[in-house]
Amino acid sequence: MSTFSAPSTVSRPENAPGDAELHEEGYAAVLRLRGQWTLAHHARLERCIAALRGRVDAMAAGGALEVDPGSLEALDTAGARLLCGLLGAAHIARLLEDASPLPRERRALLRAVAEAMQGSAEATAAEGGYALGDVLAHIGQTMGVFWRHLTGLTGFIGLILATVLRVAVQPRRWRMTALVANLERTGLDAVPIIALLTFLVGAVVAFLGATVLASFGASIFTVDLVAYSFLREFGVLLAAIIVAGRTASSFTAQIGSMRANEEIDAIRVLGLDPVELLVLPRVYALLIALPILTFVAMVSGIIGGMLVSATTLDISPVLFLSRIEDNVGLIHFWVGMAKAPVFAFLIAVIGCLEGFRVQGSAQSVGEHTTSAVVQSIFVVIVVDAIAALFCMEMGW
Repeated sequence: MSTFSAPSTVSRPENAPGDAELHEEGYAAVLRLRGQWTLAHHARLERCIAALRGRVDAMAAGGALEVDPGSLEALDTAGARLLCGLLGAAHIARLLEDASPLPRERRALLRAVAEAMQGSAEATAAEGGYALGDVLAHIGQTMGVFWRHLTGLTGFIGLILATVLRVAVQPRRWRMTALVANLERTGLDAVPIIALLTFLVGAVVAFLGATVLASFGASIFTVDLVAYSFLREFGVLLAAIIVAGRTASSFTAQIGSMRANEEIDAIRVLGLDPVELLVLPRVYALLIALPILTFVAMVSGIIGGMLVSATTLDISPVLFLSRIEDNVGLIHFWVGMAKAPVFAFLIAVIGCLEGFRVQGSAQSVGEHTTSAVVQSIFVVIVVDAIAALFCMEMGW
């Protein structure tokens, strides 16, 4: 808390407590501020102000009040707050003028306290609001955030495509070591978890199909259910969701940590392109890895359904595969596989973009990592739904 002191022009004891006196002369009045308006005398000053407030307000409303701070010995933030509350904005503005008898440092302190109190009052008034307005404001803010994310994503996609075209004609700038390293992390290391999860999901789908279809005497159609679901939807969707949670978060954390440590700035200082150096190898690796993982997910899911069919429905593996060959067209396999590169590109772009948005703290890294996972899964599901509607309309 800052305190400013000056010699008193009135004969009073040194370090005397602050007070105020109102001298009325007809329709005019002078408010004399005396002593030390500091935190040490806060309680006494509050009592003094409470006794004067009604008369001061009446004189101030009539425009007949003058303030004389000549005997003010000391002023700190606590005293300035009391003074602002007593005098109001108009008289505080007069004290802040260059012609005011207050020293410059006290005017600066009084101005800072007045602005802080005004901002606090405005914030309190804004917090009041009303229910419908708050809801509409929240909707508007959410739409604004969504629009900024969408424009940022499309702009980053354009930057990546421009970099791809520029680098494609210069084979010496291809970073094969980074590509292979990212391919191992995003593809090979993800095979066990994707195979296990899709195997279990395939078993669950076959069990549910057998439970429902058995009452209609159509247990054999469990084979069709498993094959259609994993070739068209579940294989690529489950693989993409697992990759979104596993790889998009990894991309964001890696690039975000580099940004927090100012390594991205160092790369630019060296004359290198961060998009070419950090983004392209990750995008290429995921474009290669996700179709392979999708194929693994399809095979694992079908094997899980085959195992349940063999144990609960007495459908042998030979009959199961024969049924798939006769009744399930190859188009369903290609529909599922065609989605994989699209999902891979979107997941990689979102993961890298959120990494570049990190502001430089560990908290920011965590927030953007979470955002990357949520956005990736959301985009994957939305694009999959759009693709399903498109294929249905096309008859594929």
